[in-house]
Amino acid sequence: MQGHPTMRNTATDSGSNQRNWLALSIGNSRLHWAWFQGEICKQVWHTLHLDASAGEKLIHAWNRGELWCGGLESPGPLGGEAIAPNPPLWIASVVPQQSALWQSYGRLNIISLENLPLLGVYPTLGIDRALALVGAAGKWGWPVLVVDAGTALTLTGADPEGRLVGGAILPGFGLQLQSLTEKTAALPPVTFPGTLPPRWALTTAEAIASGVLYGIGAGVRDFIDDWKERFPTSAVVITGGGGEILLRYLHQSAPEMAKQAIAMPDLIFAGICCIKQQQSG
Repeated sequence: MQGHPTMRNTATDSGSNQRNWLALSIGNSRLHWAWFQGEICKQVWHTLHLDASAGEKLIHAWNRGELWCGGLESPGPLGGEAIAPNPPLWIASVVPQQSALWQSYGRLNIISLENLPLLGVYPTLGIDRALALVGAAGKWGWPVLVVDAGTALTLTGADPEGRLVGGAILPGFGLQLQSLTEKTAALPPVTFPGTLPPRWALTTAEAIASGVLYGIGAGVRDFIDDWKERFPTSAVVITGGGGEILLRYLHQSAPEMAKQAIAMPDLIFAGICCIKQQQSG
């Protein structure tokens, strides 16, 4: 457990501190937080999902002028700076039960698909996928393809007019490893090594790592190849917790593709920032 940053009274805050706000991306497995000053992302951290009691406790702490309170995970000192009480909170969530915990917070902004400058969306498109696409386009323009290697690995692309072309969803690296361990009797738990496993493995653990990594990697390569045929000038942005290992695979198997890929682990926060600017302006 790290230290608990506190917040000064707004009456004595500097002008820059008045511009502090928090972004929260609620994913399938974890909560992803970001602290912003204006348009500048100062810090990103991750915590487990909260239960109702912990969520209520955190809101009460914010109302008292404390950013974090005992018993909740904190990011440690936020750059040595204080944050004003009751910071605006912008949420994008794929887990309704988690976003419901924040309904009593007075400065809550929940982002929905209707808020996004993205054409051709369908009602069940994940807000995380859509926001990552908007964030990528805000930095590199349309057309753009986002590969998000999270719990689920998703590919999502939009054309030069900012209209959704579509995408694909498959189980991510961790989920595939977990399913093999939990749904079979004899296969051991496996974690990926720091380096790529041999493609033709001589142990069960390496065979599992090889199958998952090279299987996913080959599929992603095929999707990127097809996308670049359609939109040769498109940026390809890789994000998510599994992005690093995916890039290692691409550097080994398709170095030219890897050189052109843009790594941005916290891309969704760029999308949240774009929407906040749009609605605040």
